[in-house]
Amino acid sequence: MADLPVRLVVVGDELAAGAGDPRALGWVGRVAARTSTPGPLAVLTLAVPGENSTQLGARWDLEASRRWVPEADNRLVVALGRADADAGLSLARSRLNLANILDVAEQRHVPAFVVGPPPGSPDQAHHLAELSAAYADVAGRRRVPYVDTYTPLVAHDQWLADLAAGDGQLPGQAGYGLIAWLVLHTGWHTWLGLPDDA
Repeated sequence: MADLPVRLVVVGDELAAGAGDPRALGWVGRVAARTSTPGPLAVLTLAVPGENSTQLGARWDLEASRRWVPEADNRLVVALGRADADAGLSLARSRLNLANILDVAEQRHVPAFVVGPPPGSPDQAHHLAELSAAYADVAGRRRVPYVDTYTPLVAHDQWLADLAAGDGQLPGQAGYGLIAWLVLHTGWHTWLGLPDDA
């Protein structure tokens, strides 16, 4: 079992795809580069720019299921963006959307890992703080690891400088590096059954 190939399907928006990163790695590429599994590792990112959690919930299962194979350790990474705030979705709707995704993954016997939305423009701040806390609660109730990227980065000088250097929404190298660090240090290796220093 230890040398099974690992297939990580990452679903999310442009932040999952690393948009705005001059190195074209994003946080997903940086995390993958620091993840050493006994068997082959495949990271498959299925990103749709500007997608909210309702739209993600409608498509992820069909798309992800096509990429998993019976002879692999199939896993799901749900990378939640900021589009729910822009779309005006209620917290209750956002919570339900994530709950449905995680419940279907559990029915499929696919371990899930959730990465929450990072800070964006100041006018989103209040909604994103609530959204991140709501997502954390949904994941916690299901014993699914959750990475809060909002709280550690909302006043982080390097994150703010990185956003300001771009369009104010997408991070660059530094910002994606910060998200990757948070993912790697919030139960990532444990979730994969690897030593923490892997």
